[in-house]
Amino acid sequence: MIEIHSPTYFACCGIGGILACGTTHFAMTPVDMLKCRMQIDSTVYRGILDGLRKVGGAQGLRGLYLGGLPTLLGYSMQGMGKYGFYEYFKYRYAQAMPTGNQTVLYLAASATAESLADIMLCPMEAYKVRVQTAGTPFASGFRDGLRRIYRTEGMHGFYKGLVPLWMRQIPYTMVKFASFENIVAGIYGRVLRRRKAQVSKGKQLGVTFAAGYMAGVLCAVVSHPADTVVSKLNNSEGAGVAQIVRRLGARGVWAGLGPRIFMIG
Repeated sequence: MIEIHSPTYFACCGIGGILACGTTHFAMTPVDMLKCRMQIDSTVYRGILDGLRKVGGAQGLRGLYLGGLPTLLGYSMQGMGKYGFYEYFKYRYAQAMPTGNQTVLYLAASATAESLADIMLCPMEAYKVRVQTAGTPFASGFRDGLRRIYRTEGMHGFYKGLVPLWMRQIPYTMVKFASFENIVAGIYGRVLRRRKAQVSKGKQLGVTFAAGYMAGVLCAVVSHPADTVVSKLNNSEGAGVAQIVRRLGARGVWAGLGPRIFMIG
């Protein structure tokens, strides 16, 4: 039995984050790729099914999973930081604020955890977006692509999207964890009217899935404009955040929302 809030416990949370984020984001690579392309050019596909048919028909499975390796690596590292640091800071902040509001605790811990996790994600996110949205093959392989970014832009090329990534991911994760924790509590307290320990493992898993999907929809909507800016920024050399926001306009920042809700949920 692992002692809760021990170093082993936090390490296991990090490992759980690797398995949860890395594998699920990799599985959703085709949808993520379509979302990124629709953010760059909203007319390229009529929707998810149209995009899957077009890319799958022209390039097969390899085309659908374009950018899969940086997705797997990047979101595995991000998941490790997100879930490991979230549990750690939730424990530390609870010690500092033993009588504090629980939702405030969730928001503070998730914001801190995500700010660190995004530093781990940013280089692979930059690489992934370029591979998925390039009009011609971006590089001959994974290493060649990393070298190409470094040669042309240096380390700035890997981290120029960090601030927009924070703008996307920190509100996303704050809404995700705070709403998830409160939705779970609401389901047990108001729908099932039982404590978690009184419910079967199967029902507990069902509650987790239901709360996760609802929280996913909420955080996808909240963070989507910044997600669009991240995609455009990593696809446009020399452009700044303010310039991209002006180009997109109020309607353009919502391009690709449908695929993103599907993917995150």
